[in-house]
Amino acid sequence: MIGFGQAGGKVVDRFVEFDRQTRGKTVRAAIAVNTATADLRGLQHIPKDKQVLVGQTRVKGHGVGADNELGAEVAEEDVEEIQAALDDVPVHEVDAFMIVAGLGGGTGSGGAPVLAKHLKRLYEEPVYGLGILPGSDEGGLYTLNAARSFQTFVREVDNLIVFDNESWRHTGESLGEGYADINEELVRRLAVLFGAGEVDEGGAVGESVVDASEIINTLGSGGVSTIGYAIDHVECEKGGLFSRFSTKELDETDTTNRITSLVRKAALGRLTLPCELNGVERGLLVVAGPPDYLNRKGIEHGRRWLEEQTGSMEIRGGDYPLPDEHSVACVVLLSGVTDVPRIKGLQQVAIEAMENLEEIRSQSDANLEALLDDGDEELTPLF
Repeated sequence: MIGFGQAGGKVVDRFVEFDRQTRGKTVRAAIAVNTATADLRGLQHIPKDKQVLVGQTRVKGHGVGADNELGAEVAEEDVEEIQAALDDVPVHEVDAFMIVAGLGGGTGSGGAPVLAKHLKRLYEEPVYGLGILPGSDEGGLYTLNAARSFQTFVREVDNLIVFDNESWRHTGESLGEGYADINEELVRRLAVLFGAGEVDEGGAVGESVVDASEIINTLGSGGVSTIGYAIDHVECEKGGLFSRFSTKELDETDTTNRITSLVRKAALGRLTLPCELNGVERGLLVVAGPPDYLNRKGIEHGRRWLEEQTGSMEIRGGDYPLPDEHSVACVVLLSGVTDVPRIKGLQQVAIEAMENLEEIRSQSDANLEALLDDGDEELTPLF
């Protein structure tokens, strides 16, 4: 996982922390790339030797100031420094690369597509992107950056998973609280999805195993993807958490219905990028939790329901046993989505923002000329 820019670095940093807390093995190596020294200093879990400061000769560690063209330029110039951090990573143990970036700023927005192009040229492993769209309250410049970066990023990666901040910020939250919650939502989804199939020797193995090849095949259609998620707690034997799932009576019919309901909740609830289910090209369903609750019939019913809703015949599904967990989690990965109102709206707002910027620049040039004309006509410029 490579976090490019401030937003990308924070997501990857949290993912590494979560991986350690849960004793997961999802992240084989983590790297952070930034143009701002301060942003790198805020990372706590990515090793210092895997934190790469680029653009030092151009911006001297102060960032690119939301200029994604400059972000792309410094990434091009210093891509070998990023490569140096990758050189000691055992790529033969890596299933795929994932580049995480906020698309509204400058460093990640401009640099992530450049890095994706570089990695695809050097490696045979898939290169995926995780792009984070800015909220509408972040301003026209960030929307314009996101629209331009989105178009470039989606062409350079094998698949672009999108997370839309606009759909996830809560009213009254501070920026810090909002982004911390968003990062947590992202990490939990990705941990279940990419952790599936990573089983220790002697560990529980699913009846229908989902592994890296299933994920790669689902994302193989390219384009844009979104992730749905739902969770239900399991009642513990000593009382504990209340849930519709109960260890007292593991009735097969009831458990089947609960799993099917959880699948629907994941797909129809809050997707990382809201979209219509019809027209989805491929999908993957993963249900994780205590083995006794992973009803195979329920998972199969949920998979068939997804086929009906999407119209796709390529919906994969399986279970991910986690004996020590006290909840059942369901992740739905939808790949090749096309009916996405947010992306269409983003492009329209970006066009309007570009027109406004051109008008402002034109007016500014005219105002400057008028100001200079008011001066002494006898004066001549120095150069």
